[in-house]
Amino acid sequence: MVRVSVDGRNASAGDVRLEAGERHDGPVNNAVDSAPPAILSMQGVSVTRREHRLLVDVSLDVAPGERWVILGPNGGGKSTLMAVAGLDLHPSSGRVTLLGSELGRTDIRPLRGSVGVSSAFLAHRLRGELSAEEVVYCGRYGALEPWWHSYTGADLNRAMELLEVVGLAGAAKRAMTTLSSGERQRVLLARALFNDPALLLLDEPNAGLDPGAREALIAVQNDLAHRRPERATILVTHHVEDIPESATHLLALADGAVVASGQLERTLSTQLVNELFDVNCELHRHGSRWFALPPVAEERTERSPLSTGEGFPPPATRGNDPLD
Repeated sequence: MVRVSVDGRNASAGDVRLEAGERHDGPVNNAVDSAPPAILSMQGVSVTRREHRLLVDVSLDVAPGERWVILGPNGGGKSTLMAVAGLDLHPSSGRVTLLGSELGRTDIRPLRGSVGVSSAFLAHRLRGELSAEEVVYCGRYGALEPWWHSYTGADLNRAMELLEVVGLAGAAKRAMTTLSSGERQRVLLARALFNDPALLLLDEPNAGLDPGAREALIAVQNDLAHRRPERATILVTHHVEDIPESATHLLALADGAVVASGQLERTLSTQLVNELFDVNCELHRHGSRWFALPPVAEERTERSPLSTGEGFPPPATRGNDPLD
């Protein structure tokens, strides 16, 4: 079995941790004889627009059952990577294959049902008057309006089933504008699941959610991993707190280039988070969740003048007090 060193430890093939400031400048040879074929494979993918490089030589293999987190700052290339993975953007160079079919060399229309996409951008494109049920069953064709296609009773039943999975069975007839931000994100997740995709793409689903709504959505993601452990998932975020306990792998992205890639527990570190976001924090773990907190200030050993009286004039001696 091929093994690669990650932070000085032996790791499974495909795990890469680059030194601070170093960029991943080529594909990683992570072939393992017994490994299943990748659902999604990107090899040396670059995207250039108007002489601006949005992605730089990115390589990523997502196998069945792997749940990847793409972590990085705003403007780091995360959404561009998701557009390529979702077959919505052709790379300027490199090779992309989905379920064995290469982008640019095959008709991608039959493949679209194999990829489920949920993003905040999609939420803005949908009419607010649509019901949750309509939004979900329109996912069969990736449509924005229900009148573009004909739907069957089985489609409506499937929509209700998925709304129940995400905890919104009682909201099926409600207009999207009447739902909270967290509820709308769960409706979009149900929509992304309509065709039972082999690959699920979640582009910052927790953006703008309060802690309660965020935790509810993370709980749904964990439940989905339990229901369909063979499904591959890619989650984009710039908060380590958004990483669900079901996540298995991490790709850190900054300035369009891979900073680190590999198994989550062997790749995520305080050093990596500080490098990615140019901050000074400490990474903590509570159970299966991660948190980035400011470093604890060292306890001061010197005593305060307020507690010792040092630096203040002595109290007046009794008898010298003009009010005495």
